[in-house]
Amino acid sequence: MSQDNGAPRWRLEWPTSSGKRPGKAQLKSVPEDFRVTERLWPDSELPGSVHGGAGEHLCVRLEKSGDNTEYVARELAALAGCKAFEVGFCGLKDRHAVTKQWFSLYCPGRESEDAALLQAIGARWPVLASGRHARKLRRGEHLGNEFDLVLRQVSGNRVDIEQALTLLGERGAPNYFGPQRFGIGGGNLERAVNLDPSRLNRKKGGRRGGGGSGSKNVLYFSAARSWLFNEVLAARVEAGNWFNGVPGEPSEDGQPTGPLWGDGGTLATGELAELERAVVSEHPEFERLFLSTRMKPERRALVTRPEQMNWQWQDDNALRIQFFLPPGQYATTVLGDIFELQDMSLSRDNKQES
Repeated sequence: MSQDNGAPRWRLEWPTSSGKRPGKAQLKSVPEDFRVTERLWPDSELPGSVHGGAGEHLCVRLEKSGDNTEYVARELAALAGCKAFEVGFCGLKDRHAVTKQWFSLYCPGRESEDAALLQAIGARWPVLASGRHARKLRRGEHLGNEFDLVLRQVSGNRVDIEQALTLLGERGAPNYFGPQRFGIGGGNLERAVNLDPSRLNRKKGGRRGGGGSGSKNVLYFSAARSWLFNEVLAARVEAGNWFNGVPGEPSEDGQPTGPLWGDGGTLATGELAELERAVVSEHPEFERLFLSTRMKPERRALVTRPEQMNWQWQDDNALRIQFFLPPGQYATTVLGDIFELQDMSLSRDNKQES
């Protein structure tokens, strides 16, 4: 997708479910307007299975604001005297928010030091719960996240907004990856085009060194994969069949899914495979990248369906919205299907940098 007229090289906006957004709003005016509570799977919920338990990992549930998950994990490793990769967590949480999530720290045979360690952690972040567990927490192991959000300076026809919210709760929204995954101006995509696929297997620096070149290569590769998924989903949205199955759908439950591209392309067959391959063939620079790897094709749901959704108008231009999402789905994607969002945290970042 190269252009010579000064326009962006990569598309970073995709069609909404209705073709328009009935409202505008400001998001993250203050961190307290974006609250996230992580929920673990019932069979590993903490502290229920951990309280009074034993194991090599000390698990702590923290409330944080102003710090992202990976930064907190590195700081916890320093406090615990373990390596960065020995700190586990289930998902990345925004620093411009008030979030509650679990971390596991590898501290074998050091139970007698737990109280002092928890006190040191508590001096940095409130410790909401803690306990010992037999294994490390891993990415995607959680049930999902509860969101409690406040949108401010909301404008638009209230009836249209409420109708769109009702439909969102019933049908869901296109499950796009958010633009932050692609870097500023699609910079991560540009780096993916120039990526040496053989370097994708060099993970040691990223996994154990906390941000080495290996992790960067995987980040760029993942950005390309996510962008192709968005392009296929956009084609389905424009065709009006994004929330229905298409012949050739490989999912066992018949739910619509899209490709996370890999060696061999897609797991879809028939009509759906033809559609997906046609979209991806428009981007030969990425096709070549995936042909050079051994990454297996995977699938991702085309629809994100917020559960337990409700909303209340706090005043004429402030709207509180609450819902639950499974892992790997994004509140900003859900809200972005209805509202043209202005992320106020970005302006705060720019002020701090200037």
